[in-house]
Amino acid sequence: MSWNSFGRVFRFTTWGESHGPAIGVVVDGCPPGLALSEADIQPWLDKRRPGQSRFTTQRQEPDQVRILSGVFEGRTTGTPISLVIDNVDQRSKDYSEVAQAYRPGHADYAYDAKYRLRDYRGGGRSSARETAARVAAGAVARLVIPEVTIRAWVAEIGGDAVQSFDAGEIDRNPFFCPDAAAAARWETLIDGARKAGSSLGAIVACEATGVAAGWGAPLYAKLDAELAAAAMSINAVKGVEIGDGFAAARLSGEENADRMRPGDGAPAFDSNHAGGIAGGIATGQPVRLRVAFKPTSSILTPVDTITRDGEATEIATKGRHDPCVGIRGAPVVEAMMALVLADQKLLHRAQCG
Repeated sequence: MSWNSFGRVFRFTTWGESHGPAIGVVVDGCPPGLALSEADIQPWLDKRRPGQSRFTTQRQEPDQVRILSGVFEGRTTGTPISLVIDNVDQRSKDYSEVAQAYRPGHADYAYDAKYRLRDYRGGGRSSARETAARVAAGAVARLVIPEVTIRAWVAEIGGDAVQSFDAGEIDRNPFFCPDAAAAARWETLIDGARKAGSSLGAIVACEATGVAAGWGAPLYAKLDAELAAAAMSINAVKGVEIGDGFAAARLSGEENADRMRPGDGAPAFDSNHAGGIAGGIATGQPVRLRVAFKPTSSILTPVDTITRDGEATEIATKGRHDPCVGIRGAPVVEAMMALVLADQKLLHRAQCG
């Protein structure tokens, strides 16, 4: 049994490995008649693309997407949409030591324990390289939900959180950071981590506005549960919060209540502690998500580990790695938000018209 697909009506399946000839995705369930070309997908991939600053991996991948099926005369046909992205800058020789010993914190041992065989080149399927396929699929999903605006940003790196929010600042620095002062501090933090042969974690926040009240479903297709599953499926993610998340547990009932007043055809809310979701169903407020990325496991600092034969050793991972994988996680979180919302919109339409 294999688990490489996500979604119910709008469903996607990613394929490929970090150092294989290509990676890609098949999107199924996309409504017909939507205008789609490579130009609609490429800008989103360019945001995630590696090698654009000294603060990310220096692997040089153009991430040029090609549409192989599912589009005719510029319109989706309703059949599976196949997208492919060639890998052009692999350096598999950098992983010769990883073939013999496990990287602590990485999926090396877990993959070996499950399959008794693993693609050690760049981590294979466990590499962040796989997320490019998700971003491509997310670009298609956005066509299904044109009424929704999705924006993600890095809210914290290495324990240093933003202190202000300027949406216009997000695309003006290499960190997707809404706080210019924080972005300046992060330069020093990440440079220091790289020079030390280490890495840093990050928190990515994401907000979707324009989500119609009613999307989602009770219990087993809850909008927040689907978002949590989508975010947790991203490599390196270790935590997810919807709305206030864990902070809600420290509030009283009256503090946590999103009080409602009469509005213009819909309730007016005084707060949004619930992150735009109640009972698994959207309330019409902005849907808010926070995602925690662990520090990159591939580091130059030697750490204790074992070989595949169970012998004690040390490993220092060579190659080109993100000193903070959460930076390029922002476009990926946006994509997963889009994919879930597109699926939930179609599910809602199927049941409620």
